[in-house]
Amino acid sequence: MTRFSMRRRKFLTATAAGVAGTTLAGCDVFDPLLRPGHPVRDAMAGANALTEAAQRLLLDDNALAREFSASEIRQGMRPNGSTDPTDIDYLIAKQNDFAFYRLEVGGLVESPASYSLEELRNMPARTQITRHDCVEGWSCIAKWTGVPLAAILDEVKPRDSARYCVFHCFDTYGGAGLYYESIDMIDARHPQTILAYGMNDAALPVRNGAPLRVRIERQLGYKMAKYIRRIELVDDFSRLYRGKGSFWADLGYDWYAGI
Repeated sequence: MTRFSMRRRKFLTATAAGVAGTTLAGCDVFDPLLRPGHPVRDAMAGANALTEAAQRLLLDDNALAREFSASEIRQGMRPNGSTDPTDIDYLIAKQNDFAFYRLEVGGLVESPASYSLEELRNMPARTQITRHDCVEGWSCIAKWTGVPLAAILDEVKPRDSARYCVFHCFDTYGGAGLYYESIDMIDARHPQTILAYGMNDAALPVRNGAPLRVRIERQLGYKMAKYIRRIELVDDFSRLYRGKGSFWADLGYDWYAGI
């Protein structure tokens, strides 16, 4: 990665942490500013669109996020958000060590498919040591192993109308409903976008998203959905949940969190 790209990554990480961090902290004083139609919220939405456009313009679609050496893993991966879902289907799957778990992939595809965890583990894998940058201001380096999402897309054959991959999850967070996330097809097919089932040379722990989480290494950590139940390809996410494309975007944060 070029020096310019690295500086830009640090700048965008700091900017996102400074803006979104105020809302993540739950400061009630800012709530009126984030209501639909308020100039501050409109300005934040405009900045979000500008960040996406700038990243698409300045970086090649396949430009890689920095990868690290094993010696730079200094601690276990810090868990955040949900750490132990209570969904009944999830509890049953966990009780059986996810032996009966299946990832459903459908929506705007020619060949809907279903994968067991064992089938995913037997597919060609990618391992990468990357840094997780949290919008709250902390970061952590870890090794991730999983199947490239692009390989799954090649099997299910997205229709030309498919624009987004939506990750529907088992967990709920803060009483605000089911967790979900989405990315566009450029990020979905990025070489470092993987469905991770392994972390630091071991099975992915429950507290970090077992049995399956997505890694999207050119975006902030809150985009990397855990406890994935199914993947749906759509042309528009305005009809899903509250219509903004992700759990956090529905609550007022940026949908696009590129760094």
